[in-house]
Order: sequence, then structure tokens, then C-alpha cells
Amino acid sequence: MKSVVIYSSQTNNTKKMAEAVAEVLNCTMTAVVDAGDLAEFDLVAVGFWYKAGQPDPATQEILPKLAGKKIVLFGSHGAAVGSPPAENGMAKARELAAGADVVATFSCPGEVDAKFLEMAAKKDPQPPWLAAAPAAKGHPDAADIAALKAAVQAIV
Repeated sequence: MKSVVIYSSQTNNTKKMAEAVAEVLNCTMTAVVDAGDLAEFDLVAVGFWYKAGQPDPATQEILPKLAGKKIVLFGSHGAAVGSPPAENGMAKARELAAGADVVATFSCPGEVDAKFLEMAAKKDPQPPWLAAAPAAKGHPDAADIAALKAAVQAIV
């Protein structure tokens, strides 16, 4: 099975995850914006960061183009694992990838930039993920990466 990892990363959280997925799949990785034609690939692993509770804009553009492909979705966010913001963001990714065969998903907290946290704290109302964001400091960590690798290994 010919595989590729494409990712979008603003603070290198998702890039770190993409490197782990590429290691398990023994394949190349590239930024979403540089992905080009993906016709030759049987499996496309797509990594993204959450913006406003959904995949970042570059990822939103490419997900609908993956119809007919087997895909793995993985993302990083400032929310707690299993929280509504985390779950809703992954659900939006699945929705955008309608027509693709989603064979695995994985999300974990990713450390949020301090300046961005300051701006978010000033919003009224505050984003629903903000209270959990301090706990994301240091993530994705070794345990997150190990869990991601295990999730991907389970499909290969």
C-alpha cells in the first residue's frame, strides 16, 4: 500500500505527530499546501490543527478532494481529549472528507502559543477549550506520540 502523510502545523505540534505517522507508515510527508496530486497513494494520513473548533483552513480545502481514498485523520488542539471541542473538530474533519474511507482518527492536546492564549482570554465569550488549554502545555508528549503510533500501527 503506497502511503503519504500530509499535514498542516502552526506551532510544530502537528508536524511532530506527522513525523511519527510517517515513521510507522515508512513513507514521505509534506505540508498540506505542497501536497499536489495524491492520485498515486492508497492511504493518505492527514494531520491538522484546530482553528475555531475545526480543521485549519488549508486542511479544510484538501479533505473534500480525498474521496475514494483510505485516510487517517490526526489533529492537535488546545482542548481536553474527549471534550466537545475536540470531538466536534474531528467530526467536522470526517464531514469534510465525505466519500473517503476514514480508517483511523486520533487527536491529542497541543501546546497553545502564550500570545494566542492571552488573546483568547480577552474574548467575550471565551472559547470553550480555553479552560483546558493550560493542561496542553508540553503536548504532544511521548505518551501522545506512542498512542498515535499504536493507532496507526493497528491499521497497517
